[in-house]
Amino acid sequence: MKKLTLIRHAKSSWADPSLPDFNRPLNKRGGNDLPGMSARIARHLPQADLILSSGANRARLTVEEVINLQLDAPLAFVPELYESCYETLLNVLQSQSDRHHHLMVVGHNPGLESLGYYLTHEQLEKFPTAAVLHIHLSVRSWSELAESCGTSSWFDYPRLHPPYT
Repeated sequence: MKKLTLIRHAKSSWADPSLPDFNRPLNKRGGNDLPGMSARIARHLPQADLILSSGANRARLTVEEVINLQLDAPLAFVPELYESCYETLLNVLQSQSDRHHHLMVVGHNPGLESLGYYLTHEQLEKFPTAAVLHIHLSVRSWSELAESCGTSSWFDYPRLHPPYT
């Protein structure tokens, strides 16, 4: 059995319209959401064997907080994860080594949400910023990832934890 955790980057800033999308930082809310999100990941999920992240600034800033609590997990920035569709995400995952039992992916919507649906056929009401979806996969090899091969075991995001400001 493999495990997959999908993490959408925290809320990003649109304050500087001249900044390329790839370089946008987190806004104040995004920065404030990260410690709680990371603490819940550490409490609820097993240690990852590998963390794959988009190289976009907002994803990098998100993964830096997560990696602080997943200290033994190697991190790889994968260019294909930047604003990719679920098929691209699926291809990246299917090419991973089977020595990894639990992968975390930090990236963007709508690709992450679409991948979660493809793998579980469980429709989420939304997949907001800083959301975490943990999936148990009924495959022995990453190359076997296919439609409906997984079951969602944990879904969380900041607004589920009042008081929220």
